[in-house]
Order: sequence, then C-alpha cells, then structure tokens
Amino acid sequence: MAARELQTQAAAGPVVLARSGLHACLGEPVLGAINFLNEVIDRYPEAISFAPGAPAPSLLETVDVAADLETYIAHLGRVEGLTEAQVRRRLYQYGPSRGIINGLLAEALQRDQGIEVAPGGIVVTVGFQEGMLLTLRALFAGPGDVLAMVQPCFVGAVGAARVLGIDTLPVDEGSEGVDLDQLRAVCARARAEGRRIRAVYVAPDYANPSGTLLPLALRVGLLEVAAQEDFLLLEDATYGFTAPDERALPSLKALDQEGRVIHFGTLAKIAMPGLRVGFVVADQRVAGGTVLADDLTAIKSMTTVNTSPVCQAIVGGMLLSHGVSLQALGDAKGRYYGERLNSLLSALQRHVDTGKDGLPAWNRPRGGFFVRVRVPVVVDAALLEVSARDHGVLWTPMSSFYLDGGGRHELRLSCSYLTDAQIDEGVSRLGRFLRDPRICGKRP
Repeated sequence: MAARELQTQAAAGPVVLARSGLHACLGEPVLGAINFLNEVIDRYPEAISFAPGAPAPSLLETVDVAADLETYIAHLGRVEGLTEAQVRRRLYQYGPSRGIINGLLAEALQRDQGIEVAPGGIVVTVGFQEGMLLTLRALFAGPGDVLAMVQPCFVGAVGAARVLGIDTLPVDEGSEGVDLDQLRAVCARARAEGRRIRAVYVAPDYANPSGTLLPLALRVGLLEVAAQEDFLLLEDATYGFTAPDERALPSLKALDQEGRVIHFGTLAKIAMPGLRVGFVVADQRVAGGTVLADDLTAIKSMTTVNTSPVCQAIVGGMLLSHGVSLQALGDAKGRYYGERLNSLLSALQRHVDTGKDGLPAWNRPRGGFFVRVRVPVVVDAALLEVSARDHGVLWTPMSSFYLDGGGRHELRLSCSYLTDAQIDEGVSRLGRFLRDPRICGKRP
C-alpha cells in the first residue's frame, strides 16, 4: 500500500467498533453486576459493605504460603522420589493441563465424602469460573441444548452461560429447595419446543445467594428426575464446608449411582482466593474409552493452558498439613463463618423493624455467607446509591440472581467479610435506611 494511502487512513481517525458487531452477551446486565458493585464501593469507601462474598481478611493473615510450598516439595521428594531438578521442572515450567494435585484431591474426596474417583477424572481449574466455562463448552453442542438453573443462582454460573450463548431456563427453589414438579414441567416444555434440558445447575449446600440447604429427600428426588428426564446435574459445592455438623448432608456426587453429577469445587473460601485453584470432578464415560475430564482438559489446553503449578503446590501443602482432607482444611473457617452468620441474624433482629405488612423480612439459613432481605420497594441501582450515600451501608440487589426478572423486592447481605462490630453497625445503618420515609414510607 502506498504511503499516501496509509496517511489517508490515519487521517480518518481510529476505528470505532459497532456495538452491533460485538457478541450479544456484552449487553447482558449480569456481566456488569460485579463491576457495578465494585464501582459503588470505590465511590463510598466509608460505607460498610455487605456486598462482597469474599473470605474474611483476618483468616488470611496466618496463611504461610512458603511453609505450604515446602510441605508439598517435601512430599514430592519423600513420596514420589523426585530430585530437586525434577521438582523445579514440575513447579516452574508449564504444567499438565489436567493438573498436578489430582491425586491429593481424589484422596480428599474419598476421605471426606466417600466419592470414588480416579485422579484422571478430575481437572484442576482456575477457580470455579473456569470449571463452569469448560464444562458448558463441552456439554452444549447445539442450539437445541438448554441449561436449566435453580434460581436464584450464582451470577458467575449465569454469566458463563451468557458468554457461551447457551439458552437458560429458570427452575424455582420452592419452599425447601428445587421445585421438582416445575423442573419436570420445564423438561416437558423444552421437548415440546424441539429442545432438551441438557443439564441443571444447582448449589445444594447453602447456595449463593439464597442460603438454601437441599434436604436429603430432595437430593434423592433430583437424581431420580435427572435419570427420568436424561439430563446431567452441575453441582456447585462451594459452601458445603460451612455446614454445622448436624446439618452436613451427602453431596449429590456422593449419592450419584449413574454418573449424572459433575461436581465443582473451589479452594477460594477454604484456602485463599488469590491462589485461583478450583476443580471439576468429571468422570463420566465417553464413547471411545475416555472420560469427560479428558475433553475438559483438551479445551483447557486451548484457553488457560494449565492452572499455576506453584499455586497448586501451595494448595497441595495445605491439604497435606490437614490430613489430605478438604473438610479438615475448611473446618475452622466454617465455624468462623457460622459465628458471623449468627451475628448478622441477631443484628437484624435487634435493628430492623418489621411493619404491619410483615416487611422487611429475612430468611434464617444455618450455613453459608448470605441472608436475603425482602423489602416493600423495588431494589435497584438507584436505591443502592441512596443507601450508600445517605446511610453508609452497601448490599447487593437480588435481581441479578434471577433469570426471569424476579428478586426485584429483595437484597442480599453477606456476613463473610465483616467483623461482629462492623456487622452490628452496618445492620444498624440498614435499619435506619429502611425506616427512611423517602425509601419505604412511614413505618407503623
């Protein structure tokens, strides 16, 4: 191209991309939900925020990554017989896409839950989010495949489906968990439309954001419906470690007899989020003699290539220091969050007045990080702005967690990131906000 033509192009100015030429998912509100909350937090740094579902900073102060790394390195030498040069190669070079701590994770799953899985049936991922993206990409082959999601549901799972252009259908929780009758109806409707429910996303243990614990009978019933309707279950096990001892229930994967459950775990809450280590148990057989984990590994090799071997080694050291048990690693943290949850529920009882209409009202989960509060006004970005600016308290609107426009009168409070004193002061501010005549009208 001649120099004069290049100069003419430069004079026309930089290229402006048409919004219509970008993927439709970029217009989805759910993709902006987390960034929006972060922006509000930045604008009001003095506000007490019940928005983050992040681990408590105090629980990360005692983490000694160097010691954990040394523990794993010693294990490689003692158990696997690796030389110093071989250890350096394993940790400093690109690692296998499937992961390097799969054996430890398989041992932990068997010890904690009785889940029998070979190391090759596990893929170590960059957190839960990558695991969900890899699994959805592998399972959803065409436009007729639909993902059903128990709502309200984690925005990260919804966002993954949106990014991949996968159609979703909501299934309500019902009074105790998944509404199985509605799930059957959703399957029937999809068939009538020439589509099929390929998989159902569910978080059975103190789900984000609902806090629901799926009873044993419903877990068994959900597996029965999966067999009858021929779909897979995508089990998000993030908050199972917060279960009080008397409420611990077997995971769907532990109950699964037909290979219908793909199990997602993460070390973000029980180790530390900065490691970005999660895992997927995908041991379903695939025609040709492979397992689904092989296909997830192939996709991962073309995306993140591998999960950081150093981060995996730190997790490996943590597991080894806790008897190769995810449950033992998370026990103390689970008790800590249980105390914070009780503090939040007690503060709501003290500081938030319920009117004659029964609102505000809130659920009372026994585990997890979250409490849902129902209020008599529409909860949106404008209301959050007023709450932060005039009353110094932040929370999360629930509408982002619904697929069908629900949650417009609900907000979510997280107890995980705050101390007892911050929780008490924050709920006191929330109570004043909810009594503000400009917000909810004059309360009786």
